[in-house]
Amino acid sequence: MSSTLPTETAPAGPRQRLARVATEVLAPWVWVLGLPLVVAWQVTGHHLGETLLWGLIVGVTGSLIPMAVIVRGAKQGKWDGHHVTNRAGRLVPFAACISSLAAGFVILLVGNAPHEMIALAAAELACLVAALAVTFGLRFKISMHAIVAAGATVMLMRVYGPWLALLFPAVAWVCWSRVELKDHTAAQVTSGTVVGIVLGGGVYLTLAAVLA
Repeated sequence: MSSTLPTETAPAGPRQRLARVATEVLAPWVWVLGLPLVVAWQVTGHHLGETLLWGLIVGVTGSLIPMAVIVRGAKQGKWDGHHVTNRAGRLVPFAACISSLAAGFVILLVGNAPHEMIALAAAELACLVAALAVTFGLRFKISMHAIVAAGATVMLMRVYGPWLALLFPAVAWVCWSRVELKDHTAAQVTSGTVVGIVLGGGVYLTLAAVLA
């Protein structure tokens, strides 16, 4: 009889645990849910009712509804988890995100929302469409974690001041986590960071200025 014991999965080390924390705490859905509320609080003059109204329109349509679709699909085995690390499995999640947020964008326009909130939703849509094009057009699994974290940081700097550049270490942390967990390559998180800053931040800064 063989004395060899069944192979067990090695326990995660400190680096993997730290990476997992960053990946979950700084996940796109967390940023997309919290960012609109934080921005709305400032642009509405700290009016609680308007903050919740406009912030939740973007947060629910851009984060909660798509995440519900993604989690349900993951439970049904349609893709490999709620982060959808398999590039080929990202089409439906992207479609859910874009269509839901587009509906929220229309509501903002019809409801005469603050121009900063319209700019925010437009910037998020632009990043999603770009990520969809890169993922399937170029067959390159660009990191949504990096896009969202970097873009959100630029937006917060515009709304609250340049001192929010202090959030960039958090962007670096989540980018490192995606590589450490082998969900992305360094090139994928680097390109995601650039898209988030240039496209996400750029669209927000431009529209916020033009619509003012």
